[in-house]
Amino acid sequence: METELEEIENHIVRHKPVGINTLLRKTQFSRKELQIMYQGFKQECPAGTLNEEVFKEIYCKFFPQGDATMYAQLVFRSFDREHNGSLTFEQFIQSLSALTHGSQNDKLSWAFRLYDINGDGIVTRGEMLKVVNAIYDLLGRNTEPPIEETTTSDHVERVFRRLDLNQDGVITLDEFLEACKNDPTICDSLGKLTTIL
Repeated sequence: METELEEIENHIVRHKPVGINTLLRKTQFSRKELQIMYQGFKQECPAGTLNEEVFKEIYCKFFPQGDATMYAQLVFRSFDREHNGSLTFEQFIQSLSALTHGSQNDKLSWAFRLYDINGDGIVTRGEMLKVVNAIYDLLGRNTEPPIEETTTSDHVERVFRRLDLNQDGVITLDEFLEACKNDPTICDSLGKLTTIL
């Protein structure tokens, strides 16, 4: 029995990470920051990949006052560009670097991917409402003033109209980037998403 267990453990596929010099070139983190984050990553993900469930568990620890489940799922999916349900340390750290140290365009492109839940290249009102509700769930019911469903829908409608530049009922990446860059209040609001991360 014990030898069977050892055989199974030996057959577990472990992801071999890229070297630290590669990560230093691809991210804006220091060597020390990368080493610390890699240690934490390996502790939580000994096989070298992070799946959505573990990501949600970790995320929920940082937001105990609310329900972080849906927002964590949305963030994970925006990081998982290969859509295979797992992230390597390299994929995770590159996404994190873009959000924390990236250009305005990097951050806005990520925000668009977050709102584009189904990945079809456009954002609908329904998708925007789901993300906004996930943010409110994440922050908990302790927000001031308290959030009501009608307030959320009204807020989404106002923001959606400002982002949908050609008023065709959907928001493309180009519209999103242009509207955000030309409207500091929208850009500031979306910038707060990266601080939630």
